[in-house]
Amino acid sequence: MLGPDLAVILPEIVLSLFAMGALLGAVYTSKDGLAPALTWGTALLFAIMGVYIAITGNGERVAFEGMFVDDAFARFAKVTVLLSAAAVLLIGQDYMTRNNLLRFEYPVLVTLAVVGMMVMVSAGDLIALYMGLELQSLALYVIASLRRDSVRSTEAGLKYFILGALSSGLLLFGASLVYGFAGTTEFAGIIGTAKEGEMTLGLLFGLVFVMAGLAFKVSAAPFHMWTPDVYEGSPTAITALFATAPKVAAMALFARVVHDAFGGAIGDWQQIVALLAVLSMFVGAIAAIGQTDIKRLMAYSSISHMGFALMGLAAGTAEGVEAMLIYMAIYVTMNVGTFAFILSMEKDGRHVTRISALSSFASRDGTKALALLVLMFSLAGVPPLVGFFGKYAVLLAAVDAGLVWLAVAGVIASVIGAFYYLRIVYLMYFGEPQEGLDGTMPFLPYAGLMASAALMLLGVINLFGIESPAAAAAEMLLR
Repeated sequence: MLGPDLAVILPEIVLSLFAMGALLGAVYTSKDGLAPALTWGTALLFAIMGVYIAITGNGERVAFEGMFVDDAFARFAKVTVLLSAAAVLLIGQDYMTRNNLLRFEYPVLVTLAVVGMMVMVSAGDLIALYMGLELQSLALYVIASLRRDSVRSTEAGLKYFILGALSSGLLLFGASLVYGFAGTTEFAGIIGTAKEGEMTLGLLFGLVFVMAGLAFKVSAAPFHMWTPDVYEGSPTAITALFATAPKVAAMALFARVVHDAFGGAIGDWQQIVALLAVLSMFVGAIAAIGQTDIKRLMAYSSISHMGFALMGLAAGTAEGVEAMLIYMAIYVTMNVGTFAFILSMEKDGRHVTRISALSSFASRDGTKALALLVLMFSLAGVPPLVGFFGKYAVLLAAVDAGLVWLAVAGVIASVIGAFYYLRIVYLMYFGEPQEGLDGTMPFLPYAGLMASAALMLLGVINLFGIESPAAAAAEMLLR
């Protein structure tokens, strides 16, 4: 059975071999001199693997006796992860080069992190889940502190590592409880034990601890404490990575655990997910108001957005999972464009992240200001931009599932959150004239910004057809 199993995990094998080959090749040649070519090659390979998975995937395949699942749900998440990671590598290359951070380890570690994400979304077993999660996390801990001469970057990596270890401990403790009371680590076996009204107290505690560990990975409140400091302290190109691909992988893993392993006990976990969603939406919306650093603002923005994605998951229906997948695809697209702009924020040759630096920016560069305006409006959920349809989808899924109170809370949080997005627009167009940003925007970040803004405008026609694959993915997960 080894041959068929290896065929199922072919994309993961290719990326793993590439990472190991790149590591050896760089060490025995010019090391950091190979970094630019490695970065381009990694981004290209990610794009190729994303297209390969999208066009070759069909039906459901399992490997290693159910530990690894390749289905429509996993493929949707993997394509989103791969394409967003490729985009982040490209828009961040100039920033990493100018700040002397483009070392050969960077694309290698990103590749290993992406392999971990792909294992996460295909996990069919608690052991496979943990292996993928730790492979992703360990690589991200290192690149968070890639700026070795910066106290803030080192602090970001250390905080991420310590709190990540705590979350892993919670998840492992929960997994051990689940194994002890279900008698298996396979999701297919757990779902037979975890039925509505029949779950033992120990199994229920195991579920709670596993969900707490996963909530940390998606930056859901009250497990969000690491996010603002890590976003602010990490190099901006790496912050852009944290805000995109890992969020998709963690949210997809969250959905797979609650539906594949505990799908028979929706009533037991629905209220937990709904609580996480409410807390995340309001903590992110309210805490972002007082921020003066745009990276910290984007951190609280991500917390709030994860709350909306969890709202779709809380519905416990195929429509809710579909809405969550659509929301995450839109979310990463908006973040790629926004961080492409943030990467280009410079004053006198130094990277700045103060929000006040955007004052009267529209008078100096109206085109980029307009693109950022579109992205801010889309992040706020202003119709008719694509971000509005993402929020509408999760709100509708919550209402259809009878969670009207959750949808109302979401609307209120969205209105509160609109303030800090609109404040950026106000500063750009009506702020007091001052010496603000003076850096030029390299081609790739500029292309990322414009493409993302264009997608937010043109996607209103049919969301570029992502609804059908998202629906197929949701149906496969809840089969």
